[in-house]
Amino acid sequence: MKIVIKYLLICHVLMLAACQDVIDLTVPTEPARLVIEGSINWEKNTRGNEQTIKLSMSTPYFETNRTSVVTGADVKIIKNDDGTTFNFVDQGDGLYTTDVFVPEMNQSYTLEVRYEGALYVATETMTAVADIDAVNQSIENGFDKDELEVNIFFTDPLEEGNSYLFKFYRQGDLLPELAYFNDDYVNGNDISWWYEKQEDAETDKREAFAPGDIIEIELYGISKSYYDYISILIDQYWNGGGPFGVTPVGLKGNCINTSNPDKPAYGYFRLSEVVRRQYTFE
Repeated sequence: MKIVIKYLLICHVLMLAACQDVIDLTVPTEPARLVIEGSINWEKNTRGNEQTIKLSMSTPYFETNRTSVVTGADVKIIKNDDGTTFNFVDQGDGLYTTDVFVPEMNQSYTLEVRYEGALYVATETMTAVADIDAVNQSIENGFDKDELEVNIFFTDPLEEGNSYLFKFYRQGDLLPELAYFNDDYVNGNDISWWYEKQEDAETDKREAFAPGDIIEIELYGISKSYYDYISILIDQYWNGGGPFGVTPVGLKGNCINTSNPDKPAYGYFRLSEVVRRQYTFE
């Protein structure tokens, strides 16, 4: 009987192997587009004169070579009230830098990028941020009552329409994590925000904070238009997997291709005041 069972198992495995077919899938692609990483960050109590714009080209999802830096572009930012122009110097690696930028709160600026005969334009306003009043740790606020979380406290200004972007980075992790918030229902109040490690969207694993971990915290003031953009981007990242995940949509930034409006650049141009804190878990 054992010999018969072994024989049947071998035949079953051979049948499964014989039924395997190679299926070639055609993945839809589109021509590469310019990607503009135009984040102008003015840290509180600094001059904010050193700034960087990053340019690259989009690549297909399954492309193994993801480095597609853009060189040879003409990059500048113009202060709209008086026309002051800040030219960014090509560093030859996709980065364009300046050390003479002058940030002014609530001032409107326009980014201009000329590349391969096309002109890309985006306009935004430098947006203020509230200062961080305190940072501490606890285990009461998060989803898991046995895991550490960090708590951030700040006072929202009384003016309407404040929006915020949080960036959390634990030293040693590969990437930071982002969160967004606005004051639609808490305008002018003291705000407390907690954060604990989330499950990785790819591995479904989470490594909780532990004593001795060092976390870098950044709080940005952002415009309402950028809030709408980044909230969709973050939601698509966290909800894109699984059988009940939302279907991603094409996310349009504010970088307009004036030469061909149907082919805007990917990415976003924003100007934010930012506060940074570092905390070590005990």
